[in-house]
Amino acid sequence: HVQLVESGGESVQVGGSLRLSCAASGNTDTTLCMGWFRQAPERKREGVAAIYQSGTIYYSDSVKGRLSVSRDSAKKTLYLQMDSPKPEDTAVYYCAAAVGWCVGAFRAVTTYPYWGQGTQVTVS
Repeated sequence: HVQLVESGGESVQVGGSLRLSCAASGNTDTTLCMGWFRQAPERKREGVAAIYQSGTIYYSDSVKGRLSVSRDSAKKTLYLQMDSPKPEDTAVYYCAAAVGWCVGAFRAVTTYPYWGQGTQVTVS
């Protein structure tokens, strides 16, 4: 079992920046496949970025070039750097993970059995 805890969500102005963190604990001795999702009010949960075990990084078209995902394997932490966020980036951001190889599309919620509780990001 894997536990995920997100942090770093806050209210930020357009043109600002913030970094979200996701700390993994539990069964993390094997490599994790990890991703970030977000969900705005009355919208479906959207996959925005992921790092697979191979090191391959994926981004959704809506965030490519603006958001940057990275990981610290030693700290078992996933990050999402948000530079110059836009109001449309306002959402609850969720961290997700799978143990071993990810099987499925990076943006599919079914790819990840483990989820964090979410952290709110508001851009105005």
